[in-house]
Amino acid sequence: MRWLTEDDLAGIYDPPGATALRKVADRVTPEYARLLLASRFCVLATQGPRGTDASPRGDDGPVARLLDPHHVALPDWQGNNRIDSISNIVADGRASLMFLIRGSATVLRLRGHARVTDDADLRATFARGEKLPRAVIVLRVAEAYFQCARAVNRASLWDGHDDSASLPTPGEILSVLSSDEVGGAAYDAEWPERAARTMW
Repeated sequence: MRWLTEDDLAGIYDPPGATALRKVADRVTPEYARLLLASRFCVLATQGPRGTDASPRGDDGPVARLLDPHHVALPDWQGNNRIDSISNIVADGRASLMFLIRGSATVLRLRGHARVTDDADLRATFARGEKLPRAVIVLRVAEAYFQCARAVNRASLWDGHDDSASLPTPGEILSVLSSDEVGGAAYDAEWPERAARTMW
């Protein structure tokens, strides 16, 4: 197998067209804000001393909030406490967000520099009853643009099919990787109630 070099790329890929360049903004425009506020799910990509990380983030309403055209806030709700993304942001700061919108083939991408805060006033704006996010990620936007619909259309992402029937469950994966120390059928049976209790 031959690995490509930068010099090889020009012979394989055409230069980007005008639309691929003109769609890029240095802020979240009103049009991009509408996409952001319609999204309940995004992927947070970061990099740090241990390498890169991509973390799914979701909510039952807008997954992120526009603070102003240059700053987007993403609450850090209950998770597995690995804090891979949070640690990367603290160490490096370069980050990207990719927003998906149910039923839409348009994907919003933001790139910039992130920081993490435990500011009490900002955390309080995300309150769910008595529950607050542990921290809030704030991305200073350097680039905002939409991704063409080809990937979502190729995957038929919103066609209603369920591909999960033959997949291993989290309990089965944990059981194998831990030599049956954790996981198994009990983990899978208990997970829905535990997830509902610790959603936020």
